[in-house]
Amino acid sequence: MKYVVKLTFEVEGSVDKPDVIGAIFGQTENLFGQEFDLRELQDKGRLGRIVVEIKNKGGKAEGYIEIPSNLDRVETALIASMVESVEKVGPYNAKFYLKEIEDVRAEKLKKIIDRAKQILAAWNRERNLDIKEVMNEISGAVKTGELIEFGPERLPAGPDVYTDPNLIIVEGRADIINLLRYGYKNTVAVEGASGKIPQSVIELSKNKKMVIAFLDGDHGGDMILKDLINANVKIDYVARAPVGREVEELTGKEIAKSLSNMIPFSQYLKKQQETLSSVVGRAEGAVKIENGEQQAVQVIEPPKEIEIKIPGNVMEDIKKLPGTLEGVIYDENWNLIEKVQVRDIIPKLEGLTNGASFIIFDGVITQRLLELAASKNVKLVIGVRIGGITKKPENVKVLTLTDVIGP
Repeated sequence: MKYVVKLTFEVEGSVDKPDVIGAIFGQTENLFGQEFDLRELQDKGRLGRIVVEIKNKGGKAEGYIEIPSNLDRVETALIASMVESVEKVGPYNAKFYLKEIEDVRAEKLKKIIDRAKQILAAWNRERNLDIKEVMNEISGAVKTGELIEFGPERLPAGPDVYTDPNLIIVEGRADIINLLRYGYKNTVAVEGASGKIPQSVIELSKNKKMVIAFLDGDHGGDMILKDLINANVKIDYVARAPVGREVEELTGKEIAKSLSNMIPFSQYLKKQQETLSSVVGRAEGAVKIENGEQQAVQVIEPPKEIEIKIPGNVMEDIKKLPGTLEGVIYDENWNLIEKVQVRDIIPKLEGLTNGASFIIFDGVITQRLLELAASKNVKLVIGVRIGGITKKPENVKVLTLTDVIGP
């Protein structure tokens, strides 16, 4: 639960806990329609069990109420106001007062931060001082201020993108900021590309002595590289973050190691071609290498682990998802189980006992979601992009919306 609504109450007569709970449910029913019916919200797991503590004394009653909430801030405030509006408990007049709405996550974050401070303090005592890392931390704020905009598309870039004879191409703004933090200024980001590389990057690469494509170590990095190839961007070397990691989260040492391990572009393509040689006959196209030069612009796609056919009507619904922050859950026959907000997909899936087979949503696919999906026997998960997945369940197929409906 995200929040706990805490109230006190006074009743002008002797009553019991069931009387108080009954008054709350009865006098808030249909105030704001079925969507905010307390019983309905409890059934859906959006509200927890209402806790009542009561004390009768001198023919009157007073007590304390807690209502756990998994709703957002606005909806939780509305629930608190609805309960405050209760005026009677049984035949007796009553008054309810909101004491506070506790942010459970804030308390949890505070504990995590306090524990992180303890861990860091112990770590600092145990390790040797790395003066280079200290200097990078001190100058980090200054270096991130060197971020500039490149080309008519106003792409994030380092200040030396025009003057340095070499160029590092990355995916996004956060990657540029992290590289600036460690002194790499000859950088430009394609900002996710979405299947189309900015023309200014294509022209810039032609005028550079050496161009390095420095990409995330996940499926998103593969997609960006494919876009660069299809746009005929001049690439001399390919560097990758460690598997499952993103450039934006690497330390200075990890960046240096990734760049030192970069592979000549032609060698990278040959390695990919050898890895996928068993599926050349089924691929739509292949990368062809002649005399160390790039001769084609289409990358072989790996075989699909699980063959799943998506009905036409479902495809039309999927095309409407981008930008909505919504998701849909289907059963094994592609019948709609429920349409939910992205933020509610995990709690909703946790509440389902069976039946979910396909999940499609306008959000990031996380390790936690995949593990939960595997435990619920979900066959397919489709999201906007794949996050830092360290271990993919074998029984769950994972795709992005771009894989399904194109950029």
